[in-house]
Amino acid sequence: MLIKFISFLIGVIWSYSIIKTQSVFSKKAGIIFKIFITKVSWLTLIAACYFGYKNFSIKLTVISIIIAILIVNIGFYFLKKFINQKFNEKQILIFKKFFEYTLIFWVIYYVLF
Repeated sequence: MLIKFISFLIGVIWSYSIIKTQSVFSKKAGIIFKIFITKVSWLTLIAACYFGYKNFSIKLTVISIIIAILIVNIGFYFLKKFINQKFNEKQILIFKKFFEYTLIFWVIYYVLF
């Protein structure tokens, strides 16, 4: 029972963190990210919620989803704070552009080849 609950919680955290990551990207990379990755994450989140509903009480499922969302939001807050302290604006922008173009290239590569 404990393993099922932990896997449910990890599934919700994983899905929501990928959905939340979409807000970091620019519009052009965000569209590709939204089409190919976020749609799957929404389906995974819905499946995880259904899994929690079928295996646990509705109260425990709702509380776990709320806790998972809070964990992801707090994690993103502290990660943003850490990155802003560690790197300057120019370094963040260079890394962000590199990551976005790498994502676009990766999606195009796997769609066409």
